[in-house]
Parts: sequence; structure tokens; C-alpha cells
Amino acid sequence: MSSAKRPGTPQPGSHVADSHDLIRVHGARENNLKDVSIDLPKRRLTVFTGVSGSGKSSLVFNTIAAESQRLINETYSAFVQGFMPTLARPEVDVLDGLTTAIIVDQQRMGADPRSTVGTATDVNAMLRILFSRLGDPHIGPPSAYSFNTASVRASGAITVERGSKKAVKATFQRTGGMCTNCEGRGTVSDIDLTQLYDDSKSLAEGAFTIPGWKSDSQWTVQVYAQSGFVDPDKPIREYTDQELRDFLYGEPVKVKVNGVNLTYEGLIPKIQKSFLSKDKEAMQPHIRAFVERAVTFTTCPECEGTRLSEGARSSRIGKISIADACAMEIRDLADWVRELAEPSVAPLLTALRDTLDSFVEIGLGYLSLDRPAGTLSGGEAQRVKMIRHLGSSLTDTTYVFDEPTVGLHPHDIQRMNDLLLRLRDKGNTVLVVEHKPEAIAIADHVVDLGPGAGTQGGTVCFEGTVAELRGSDTVTGRHLDDRAVLKESVRKPTGALEIRDARTHNLQGVDVDVPLGVLCVVTGVAGSGKSSLIHGSVPAGADVVSVDQSPIKGSRRSNPATYTGLLDPIRKAFAKANGVKPALFSANSEGACPTCNGAGVIYTDLAMMAGVATPCEDCEGKRFQPAVLEHRFGGRDISEVLAMSVDRAEEFFGAGEARTPAAHKILQRLSDVGLGYLTLGQPLTTLSGGERQRLKLATHMGEKGGVYVLDEPTTGLHLADVEQLLGLLDRLVDAGKSVIVIEHHQAVMAHADWIIDLGPGAGHDGGRIVFEGTPADLVADRSTLTGEHLAAYVGA
Repeated sequence: MSSAKRPGTPQPGSHVADSHDLIRVHGARENNLKDVSIDLPKRRLTVFTGVSGSGKSSLVFNTIAAESQRLINETYSAFVQGFMPTLARPEVDVLDGLTTAIIVDQQRMGADPRSTVGTATDVNAMLRILFSRLGDPHIGPPSAYSFNTASVRASGAITVERGSKKAVKATFQRTGGMCTNCEGRGTVSDIDLTQLYDDSKSLAEGAFTIPGWKSDSQWTVQVYAQSGFVDPDKPIREYTDQELRDFLYGEPVKVKVNGVNLTYEGLIPKIQKSFLSKDKEAMQPHIRAFVERAVTFTTCPECEGTRLSEGARSSRIGKISIADACAMEIRDLADWVRELAEPSVAPLLTALRDTLDSFVEIGLGYLSLDRPAGTLSGGEAQRVKMIRHLGSSLTDTTYVFDEPTVGLHPHDIQRMNDLLLRLRDKGNTVLVVEHKPEAIAIADHVVDLGPGAGTQGGTVCFEGTVAELRGSDTVTGRHLDDRAVLKESVRKPTGALEIRDARTHNLQGVDVDVPLGVLCVVTGVAGSGKSSLIHGSVPAGADVVSVDQSPIKGSRRSNPATYTGLLDPIRKAFAKANGVKPALFSANSEGACPTCNGAGVIYTDLAMMAGVATPCEDCEGKRFQPAVLEHRFGGRDISEVLAMSVDRAEEFFGAGEARTPAAHKILQRLSDVGLGYLTLGQPLTTLSGGERQRLKLATHMGEKGGVYVLDEPTTGLHLADVEQLLGLLDRLVDAGKSVIVIEHHQAVMAHADWIIDLGPGAGHDGGRIVFEGTPADLVADRSTLTGEHLAAYVGA
């Protein structure tokens, strides 16, 4: 048989299946994208850069990853799709060559008190099985070791309606591991009575110290004074046991006060219903401050904070209980699991070892499994989510990362880079949204979006290699090799905040004086104790303004104008100029279009298919009633004002007939943090992570505190924006404020007046002060990891 190839036979390596080596995006218009068309190479590491708000997330997450997930969801039956999130098709003409997308974003893990690192990563589930098989004494199935499962016992008769009805006697029993005292939370709440009233006074003398409770006219106070259960003229400390019991814990009963029937109940249940059942974040600042003072959370005395029942704590493997295992640092737990040799559970031990080793490899060996998930920083949460993908055998998938270096010290960034390259080398497509030069440097392909943010962005300014990016004239190309210089002279402190014997989390009895009146930067590797030192020792009290990384709460009805309080002076100005009520100028109140209830769009729910949002025909998406839009201020109606950018509104409210000082002051703060391009009425749900952080900073800048505590304010900021942030921090300090910044960015360190460096490592290897002094001293000293990296950064 002839071995000659017939004409048209595909050559080796040129199979038609091998030709699909690009992800093609044509005509993307999601959010601010302006008809973007781009081809991305598969099985390569592509980094997306650009200023905050330029459209990176719109292209990567809201277009490519969203469409991939939507197409995968469509492969399931309609029944299954009914239980899944519904996704609309992105605004794009062509999306071709997509592979399965795995999204690893910065969304904080749920702050549910029962969610821990162990439950979020399934390690707890594996440990529970391990203890149910090897634990001595044996106390039951895996549920017996779970702090989320309560013990249940029930018996009775049930009627089964199948054919002929018949009653069946049934008993049910389930052994759970939940501590009955704290219900698996590890802490119990207690109300501090001294914050509720002054017991040296009587009710008639105004004993209550609760916000809004005035003794002369307030109905609630009158109920207590005229209930007949207590003497209103007797000091509270002189009450009999019965009077005190009725006063604090009395059951609800009807009483007559000034001829009106009202309900009387004890003070404790009243406070719990009035304050503690509400979301603390949604309260007014003075109410929130009262709740934080009045309610104390203490470790549960029965389970000692382990959340587990006595039975679950008594069962051990060797000398270790499941509570001990969860309290260990993960790297120590990995060593303990490695020592276990039990053939009967060998597959389980292998899986457990691999998962724990992934924690250590990714730089999270300092965490413990009982750490509440809500206390993880954005960067830690993202790396915890990466763990389940590290050992995966899947190839030809698309991994999408949102700033994976957030919260990482320069020393740790190299480790993260190695992980991204490893995922690529297994044959996967890796898409990364990133600002750090060290992470951009490892890219095979770079896509730079811009040139500006918001409406000035949304176009591809550059596409190519890192070397070509350096030579390009884009914002990123020009700033890629920017290096801040050390200050020639530093400010002198005006005082000091003394912290003594700090022991929060891994701190080892730290004594430090944090200088006031200067820009002080607290740094150190991830897990070294920075947040524990500052947030745990500097209380967010009357004189301290804390801007942390917690996400902004807000629906699509919330926008920069409502979030910052800007809408209040604008509504009042419109109302005064037109002689009508301010409520008319709120799309969430009386002025709302009745057809769409002020949303501007009509939503149609299509069950398991993506819902459809169509602009409201009556208000044409303006959200207000036609009668409201007839009222004008400075020649503009309210919908036109909400459509303005911050910069345009700053001009509008700054001079002329529309001059409104209260509104202008808030707009100036928004402009100061670099959000001049944002539209006042833009829904908060469309803002990027960096924009939300700066919006929060602008809001807090209006507060009257003397000490500002900022937690990684460079998160989500482009290299060009960091310069503007440094200018803002300088202005705050020059205005007489004290600024304490927890930060890893070398530009912020170089700009500091004083640096406090924690370490030397993470977890129990950290928690100590390894350096205090000026940035110049740190660079000259080079005795710490931070010193080495800062010296390399400034070229010293």
C-alpha cells in the first residue's frame, strides 16, 4: 500500500480543531465600552490595564466571563436553570472562541457569623468526616462535629396519603455539634446597662441616656413613667428586685398613658427590638455609635469560643480535638495531618493534605480554619477562592482574576505571579485585571483601556507585549516605570497615639507610639498584624474616621448623589426656588414616575431566563413625574442635574443663580479623590472597586475627625491615580489631620513621614514591630523585607 499522501490531506499539527486559538470580541458596548473589538490569544496570560473606571471589568467580567457563564448555564435543563442566577446576554455583536470561565473575584465572603475559612473551603467538611471515623470516643456521624448543626429529637405520628391513608409512627434523631448556649456563633451578646440609663437619677429626672429618649415629651419614656410598675420619682438604683425585674424584663402588657392605650414591655426586649434587630450599617451615625457602645460581644463561656458542643470537643485523634485542629495555623495543621497514617481513610487524608498545602503555597498558611470569613481582607478572600482551582486537572479553561495582588506585600507578589504562570502553563487562558507593574511584567499580552475613565474611557488604546507598552504613549505606558522618590524632609509629629500591650489576633504584646499630625504608614507582609494593630487598638470613636475595605451597600436605586448626601441640599434648593416640597425631587419618594416607581426602567421577570429591562415609556428613563420636571433651578430640571458629571455640577453649583455652598462642598471632595468624571445619577452597582473605595473616602472626608485611618486606599487605583491620592493625603495632613495608612504600595511608603513595619513573617511568625522610623532610615537600614523592596523600588 502506497504511503504517498493524497492532495488535501491535513498536514500533522494542522488539524482544523487547532485553528481556534483566539477569543474574538467584536462590538462590545457593555457599560462605557465604545464598540470595542479585540482578539485575545488562548493559552496565554493576558493582563488588562487602564485607569480606574476605564472599562476593564466591563470587558473582562461583564462581557467575556458573563457570556461564558450564561452559555454554560443554558446547557442545563429548565428545571435546574430555575435555581441558578439569571444572566442577560452582554451588549456585544460577536463573541467567538469562548471556553469555560472560572471567575476569581474580590467580592468579600459572606459576613454570616457562622461562615469561617474552614466552611468556605470545604476543609471543615473533610475534618468532620475524619473525626467521625477516627475520633475517640466515637460520638456520631460527621454532623456531630458541625457547629452549624443542632441536635434534634422528635417522635410522633404522620399520615401518609398514598393509596389508602394510614398513620405511621415515626421517631427522628440527629446528633449535631452546635453549642446550645451561643448557637454556633462562638460569642454571646450582652447589653451594657450603664449605657442605657444613669441609675443615680429617677425617670422624672431624665435617667435615660438612649438617643431620642427625652423624659418630658417622649411617649416611650412616658410609658415607663406612668406604667404603675415603677416609681417615676425614685432613683433607679433604689428600685426593689421586683421593680427592677419589671423595668428591665417585663412581659408586654397594655397600659393607659394620658388616656391612650399603649404597650409596656421591659427595657431589654424593647432595646433589642428597636435597635439590635436592624442592620447596623443602615443606622444614622449617632444611633450606630450608641449601639456599638451599649452592646458588648463576649466569648461564649460554655464552648470558650469554639462554637462546638462538649461532646464534639471531647472526641480526639491522639491529643487533638476538632476544635484544636480548627484553631491551629493552617501550616501547623498540614504538618499534623501529614503525620496521620491510617489506611482506612487514605483517600480523605490525601485530599485534605493537598488542600491544606494549597493554603500554604498561596501564602495563607498563617490563617486558621476557625477565622470568620467576614474578617478576611479582599485580597485574602480572593486567594481563599483560588485554593479549589490550584490542584485542578482541568485544562483549556479561562481563569479570570480581578487584581490578584491586592493586599499583597511586594515580597508576596512573586509567589502570586508564579501561580498565575502555572495555571497558564497547564494550557489555560488566564485573563487578569491588574495595576501593579510587577504583575503586568509577566504578561504575554497586554490590553490597555482608556484613555480616561467613565465617558472618557471604553476604548482600546494599546494591544501588544510589555516591551511595546513601555514604548507606547498611553497613560499606562508613560507611568509604568514611575518611581516615587523619598522625601527630602519629613514633618514633625504634634503628638502620639500610645498603644500598649496590644494582643489582638497574632499581636505579641506590641507597644508602639503612632505619631499624630503626620502621614504614618503601617506596612508588613500579609498576615503580619497590621489591621489587628490599627483597627484593634485605634477605636473608631468620635475623633477617628475609619475608611476600611468593606463593600458599599447599595442597590441600583443608589447613586453617588444619594450615597454622599449630595441630593439633600440639591432637593432643598429646588424646593425653595419653586415653593414646593423637597420630597418631589426624589425618585425614591413623591416625585417618582408612577409607572416605573422611579427606577427609570420596567423589569420583566422571565423565570429561569434572563429578565428584561426596558426604558419606561412614560418618563423616558428620567425617573420623575412630568410635573416635577417642570420645576427648574438655575435653568435645569432635576433629571438634567442628575445627568451632570461631578466636574460639570461643581461649576453649576459653584457660582451664578444656582450657587449652593452645601452641594458645592461635597462635589469638591468627590473631585479631590479623582471622581470628577462620574455622573451624579449613575447607579452604584455599575461602579468599579477603585471608584467605590474613593467614593467612600470622599464621603468620610466630610466628617469632623482628627485622625483618619485608611485601609489600603490604593486598591483598584491606576499608577497615574496614585499620584493624585498622595496629593490628597498631603492636603489632609496639611489641614491639621493625622493620617494613618495601612498600605503595601511602595509609592505611599516613600511618601510617608513615618513608617511602622510589622513582621518579620505572617501569623505566629509576625505580630512584632520590626522597624519604626522614616522611609530614608528604612531604606538605609534594609533590615526587613519591606526595607529591601523599598530600597529596590527607589533605586537606592
